[in-house]
Amino acid sequence: MANSFQLDIVTPTSVISEGLVDYVRAPALDGLFGIEAGHAPAIIGLGIGEIKVNKGSDIIFYSTSGGYADIRSEGVMLLLESVEEASEIDQKRADEAFNRAKSRLGNDRLDKVRARAALERAKNRLKISHHND
Repeated sequence: MANSFQLDIVTPTSVISEGLVDYVRAPALDGLFGIEAGHAPAIIGLGIGEIKVNKGSDIIFYSTSGGYADIRSEGVMLLLESVEEASEIDQKRADEAFNRAKSRLGNDRLDKVRARAALERAKNRLKISHHND
């Protein structure tokens, strides 16, 4: 049995083909989970969080706002609302989004659920952007 598997990341605007990878860690709705070659087929809901991809000696980090992992014997497809590689996250823009979301949370006229989700996405992007420091 091979020790690697095909990983494709699909969003509404892009497709990232990572090729053969050794391991993926992703944020399920109820906690982190890992995928290695030979994983049982599954469809798993993903939440806001960090995706870690081990590819040989390289480790790649992505920020996601959620979606699904489709795990099959021929490979894994992450179907995501959004994805950003750590090296592509603009820290200044992420800081601004964090501050905007924080101020919206304090505004009683705005939707608190949406404000909390925006704050979580901004905090996640900031955390993952620091993998590149």
